[in-house]
Amino acid sequence: MSRNSQPDPELTHRLTRRGMLGVAAGATAAALLGAATTPAAAATETARGSHGRGRPVLPPGRLGIQLYSLRDKVSTLGFGPVFAELEKYGYDEVEFAGYTQGSAGPITLAQLRRLARNHGLNPIGSHVGYYSSDPNAYTFAQNLTKVLDDAEALGLKHIGTAAGPFRYGSTVDAWKRAAEDFNTYGAAAKARGMKFYQHNHSEEFSFASDNPKVRLYDVLLAETDPDLVHLEMDIYWAYVGQFRFSQRPDGTPAPFEPLDYVLRRPDRYPLFHVKDGVSDPSTQHGYRMVDVGDGDIDYKRFISAVTRLRGRRFAHHWQAEHDNPTESFTFARRSSAHLHSLREKC
Repeated sequence: MSRNSQPDPELTHRLTRRGMLGVAAGATAAALLGAATTPAAAATETARGSHGRGRPVLPPGRLGIQLYSLRDKVSTLGFGPVFAELEKYGYDEVEFAGYTQGSAGPITLAQLRRLARNHGLNPIGSHVGYYSSDPNAYTFAQNLTKVLDDAEALGLKHIGTAAGPFRYGSTVDAWKRAAEDFNTYGAAAKARGMKFYQHNHSEEFSFASDNPKVRLYDVLLAETDPDLVHLEMDIYWAYVGQFRFSQRPDGTPAPFEPLDYVLRRPDRYPLFHVKDGVSDPSTQHGYRMVDVGDGDIDYKRFISAVTRLRGRRFAHHWQAEHDNPTESFTFARRSSAHLHSLREKC
């Protein structure tokens, strides 16, 4: 909730995304950097100075995009032309935010899956609502079997929600109850060979209303079964949470580092949202959202730290996103070019 009389852009985003669900919604790094690169992408790549030196930070075959960022193009052009552009930009995966394409006309799930495959794109996941007051709503709570049927038809390995676990309130017990819901959805997804996941905004990092010493995100982690419930860290909103909730309600310091959550339990974070922001402490959220590469979040550091993990082979996937890009194809092209340009010294 906004703490002043101005609209809360995060709340607006969440409501807009929920309305989007069910209504409107590869090439490798070598393809991006080589002869198949579009002239505009090549110019961007050269300007950012990677010149092919060092070890790529981005794991091969793991760059995706959340199609909510391209909802304007999907709803007017349709999935086919959008997928064709993403193929040119070097994307490997797509994450859905609805399976319809507005004025572009009807499309079946089988057609949608085939379109993605024809453009070298792997459908990696999808955002679906958590619950609704409408008993017939397309959500996990109201229509779990249908949600999983559709995900299975698309060949998804992950199916999740971008809704916070606030269904029953913001107390510790309320989040324990929501965790039980998530465990149920996770068990049902696992039985189909999929992973259920929850995508955060910043409010998940706030404190329980009945125990201001307890961060709600920690309740979610503790009360969900790690074999059944996974997390998609939206890195931008996690850093907003770091800015907004670095102190408990009584003013005592409570700093946290988003990356530390991942490094402690990398198996719980198969997916990430890569969106960027310019630091601006004068704003409510502490950042102004921008295209990936134009902000202050150190993605070279973040992605490197995750991909350097030793031991088990963790399959992490990185989905570029901007909630309201100025021009969505430009955002998609520039974000891919920047992420592919990041290099570490060998």
